[in-house]
Amino acid sequence: MPGSIDLIVSTAYIGVTIWIAYWLRLYALFYLNSYPLTRTLVFEFIATAELCGACFELIIIADNWGVWMYALYLFLLTIWWSINWDEASACPYTHMEDVVIRKKPLIVAFLSICAELAGGLLIFKYIQILWALQFASTHKNRAYGDCTTDLQVSTIIGALVECIATCMCRVVSRVLGDLNPRFSTVIDAFVGTSLVVAAFNYTGGYFNPALATSLKYGCLGTSSMEHVIVYWIGACIGSIASLHVYRMSFVQNFIQVQESTDAVY
Repeated sequence: MPGSIDLIVSTAYIGVTIWIAYWLRLYALFYLNSYPLTRTLVFEFIATAELCGACFELIIIADNWGVWMYALYLFLLTIWWSINWDEASACPYTHMEDVVIRKKPLIVAFLSICAELAGGLLIFKYIQILWALQFASTHKNRAYGDCTTDLQVSTIIGALVECIATCMCRVVSRVLGDLNPRFSTVIDAFVGTSLVVAAFNYTGGYFNPALATSLKYGCLGTSSMEHVIVYWIGACIGSIASLHVYRMSFVQNFIQVQESTDAVY
């Protein structure tokens, strides 16, 4: 098993990636404050690049230290991203949701998705440079080696897993947004991480088309069509379905009960 120094290197790489993204956001906010659309697209590009860059290293952690170490890092990173990303989502289906509820024009949603895909795909060049340095034994032959799919079930089952888990994630996020409990960010991160762990041995638990495309598109074991069905169609259907599930009476009744309970106390 790799030593502690290898884990330290992986942690440092993640730290450097999120530090660079943090400063890029500050510069973008300063220089693009008068250009809201450009700022939005740049923020989505940076957030998706940061997400995918960190998750490339999380693959190394999962492969060498197991899913629970991976889950710990993902949980902490999710909290960090929730605090620092502001208006960015780094996830294509959130923009599709905004179009459905008439919160965002179709062209803005399309451009936002393009910016996310660009950030997710371009970040691998940066990761290749880090891995090629081979400061850790776990990076040996990873920079230019072939990747393998995380899809361990049939395409239909995989799409259902991504669909249902994405729907659950989005419903929980919307409910937490309404109730705004004291530790909503932590609760949201815990639920999301738990669902990733639950789906890890089935699809990898991506629940984000841009992330899945950046990390796994073209990998051995999954065709382009299978990838699109599982990680794009499955996740996006789950996201849109969450809008309808959220409006269902049992969800709204739960929100009303919680709000009335808070009002009493």
